[in-house]
Amino acid sequence: MYELSKNILEKVSFDKTLFRKELTKSVKWLKPDEKMLLMVWCVGAFGHKYKDVINEVYRNVTKS
Repeated sequence: MYELSKNILEKVSFDKTLFRKELTKSVKWLKPDEKMLLMVWCVGAFGHKYKDVINEVYRNVTKS
C-alpha cells in the first residue's frame, strides 16, 4: 500500500485538493510505520509545494 500511495500522490500532485484527498485516504489505510515513511517521503518530494497540506493531514489524523 505504501508504494501504491506514493504512485497515486505523484499522479495527483498537480492539484492541491486531489493531493489532500488522496493523502488523507492513504494515511487512514497505512500501518503506523508506513504512515511515518509516507510523511517523510511527502515532505521530501512535495514539501516545497504542499507543506501546509501535509502538516494539516497528519495533524488531523493524529487527532482521530
